[in-house]
Amino acid sequence: MLIVLLGVLWYVKSRTNKLTKINEALRIKQLAALEIAKQREELSVKNKNIMDSINYAKRIQEAMLPSEYLFRKLLPNSFIFYKPKDIVSGDFYWVTEKESKIFIAAVDCTGHGVPGAFMSIIGFDLLRNITKEQGTENPAQILNLLNLGINETFSKHANESTLKDGMDVSLLVIDRNLNTLEYAGAFNPLYIARDNKIIDIKGNRFAVGKLEGNENLKFDNHNVKYKNNDTIYIFSDGYADQFGGPVGKKFKFRRFRHLLLTISGLPVIKQKAFLEENFESWKGQLEQVDDILVIGIKL
Repeated sequence: MLIVLLGVLWYVKSRTNKLTKINEALRIKQLAALEIAKQREELSVKNKNIMDSINYAKRIQEAMLPSEYLFRKLLPNSFIFYKPKDIVSGDFYWVTEKESKIFIAAVDCTGHGVPGAFMSIIGFDLLRNITKEQGTENPAQILNLLNLGINETFSKHANESTLKDGMDVSLLVIDRNLNTLEYAGAFNPLYIARDNKIIDIKGNRFAVGKLEGNENLKFDNHNVKYKNNDTIYIFSDGYADQFGGPVGKKFKFRRFRHLLLTISGLPVIKQKAFLEENFESWKGQLEQVDDILVIGIKL
């Protein structure tokens, strides 16, 4: 009888210990689950704050860009195909007027998304200051001063950013009294569609903001007499760099140049629609790789 009682006691104790261990394991799991839920909630709040900040940056960038009304007022026969890769963009366009001259720029800042967007805000403000406050009208000199301004802005963090922060730019001045185009470029060219061919006016092979230590490098100015019905294009490299098509290759500038020549005789509204439809068709299900900016102006 004693042996049976001892056996029962041992069994009860063993079961109790086992249940205690199980309960402890469950308690640990519950605490872990609560901690994970807490971390998820904190992460959700942080993500919301980040998205709120990005959306606020988007509103700032949208307010900074010239309105469609202003662009149409200055250049009635024009279009802008602007398609950021992310919520905010490293590409931006700029336009202003001074007497008979219209200044237009297509700018591609280093990177895309938030870093590119902050760079675009700096670039936009510098362009406004150079042309409005300093009164500079020569495109090459504007780019030289823009380069100086970018380097001065980031000089406090030279070791980190000197080789990273830059802009590829097409800058154009249209003089409506003299029927002339003045152009200067940092990598990005100017295309003129005329008489069933594209005139490719190339920019300098260096970017704005990456000339610190190479102060002797200066941007070149190009002067062109334009004709009625010329169509001019300035753009970033996003369209040409898009992967797609039957085998997922880049669109490339050769194909892009041919596309612009093909559509150059169309009304500008149809040109924009064609570019948008062709881009989506080429991209297919692939991800957009960069910000897109194409500006077309029929003179």
